[in-house]
Amino acid sequence: MKITILGLSITSSWGNGHATTYRALARALHARGHRIIFFERDLEWYASNRDMPEPPFCSVRIYERWDEVVPKLRRELASSDVAIVGSYFPDALAAIDEVFDSRAGVKAFYDIDTPITVAALEAGEAEYLKPEQVAGFDVYFSFTGGPMLRKLERKFGAQKAVPLYCSFDPGNNQFSMPQGRFASDLSYMGTYAADRQPQLEELFCKPARTLQDKRFLLAGPQYPSEIEWPANVRQIIHLEPRLHAPFYCSSRLTLNLTRQEMVSAGYSPSVRLFEAAGCGATIVSDRWPGLETFFTPGEEILLPDSGQDVVGYLTGMYETEMKAIGGRAQERVLLEHSSERRAIEFEEYVRGAGASAVNTAAVAETSL
Repeated sequence: MKITILGLSITSSWGNGHATTYRALARALHARGHRIIFFERDLEWYASNRDMPEPPFCSVRIYERWDEVVPKLRRELASSDVAIVGSYFPDALAAIDEVFDSRAGVKAFYDIDTPITVAALEAGEAEYLKPEQVAGFDVYFSFTGGPMLRKLERKFGAQKAVPLYCSFDPGNNQFSMPQGRFASDLSYMGTYAADRQPQLEELFCKPARTLQDKRFLLAGPQYPSEIEWPANVRQIIHLEPRLHAPFYCSSRLTLNLTRQEMVSAGYSPSVRLFEAAGCGATIVSDRWPGLETFFTPGEEILLPDSGQDVVGYLTGMYETEMKAIGGRAQERVLLEHSSERRAIEFEEYVRGAGASAVNTAAVAETSL
């Protein structure tokens, strides 16, 4: 298939999880014989921090002005089997109209921010999606599963809302080795978010203050300068994706924290969650509805109720027990949440949506 995607970014992973998700999916689809065209607006934040300016698995069309790129987009859409607009794409409202007017076989929306999108739709409209546009897509791919999918169908008229979670790219990360520069007892990777900060304080900073002889490592940008970190916390502003695996492999435990909108919606695994598990890291995570459908608590993931529980893990668990938990999580991810698995799911959903679109068109033609 020829697949045209209009997304936030695939060339820069700086401060966003979209790029990692698009890269994993596009790489896996390309390996399965598909051709990917990716449209990305030339935003300064990403333009200055492109860690993959020319992905080998897709053709990138970077543009500055929407009116200038529309003719190129129309040419690509005219021969596309699938056209996808992603959440937070800067020109999404206009792009969706172009996709709807095109001859693309299957027209899809990929929502990497579903709880945020749905909240905005309930308030009127998201900056990248109008309520009346939802029903126009043949398939609505969502980062969030569970009840949110039924709301998209029943309240906003989505023809078919299906989960297309993020994934782990085994070929890129699986066999990395620990590196001394990332050695830590507890690590955390994530961009600053005000709603995550209380949990970071409880499950990361409090244990660091209690265990001053342990090493704590935090990787992520945009943390306010006024935050007072414990003396044994070391910071890294940004890690490009090729360094994520050694980062996780070098930690005894790694922390996963979830944005509040995702916690409330449930069934919203993050890119970092699957990435850490795929690298064999032993994960300490906050709790949210549906987490047990991805990992078995106590066997494949640790779920503390407080910072004191984290202290207990670091001081009371045998290393073999920790590693066994990480190993079981890795097996689960490689089986159910690899990028190849997502590509296969994508193909199946597209095939079903395409068949539905053909049937709908046939019925409409017959009625005429």
